[in-house]
Amino acid sequence: MSHTPHELAAEFPERADLIQELRQSDAHFARLSDEYHEINRAVHRAETNVEPMENLAEVELRKKRAALKDEIWGILSRR
Repeated sequence: MSHTPHELAAEFPERADLIQELRQSDAHFARLSDEYHEINRAVHRAETNVEPMENLAEVELRKKRAALKDEIWGILSRR
């Protein structure tokens, strides 16, 4: 378990400018990015025991975060 936040710009540092650009110009990407950020924050709060949750709930959030990250990468890699 990592206690480091998985921010999109840190996950894809070579695409940080594109992430910012797409957040401004692509409503679908902005929604995905916002959802990723929200879930990522919830996972980080659970990992650091700021807002503990049951293990199964945390695992489900991690799966959602991974799926969103995959979808976001799919968009980024086509650009």
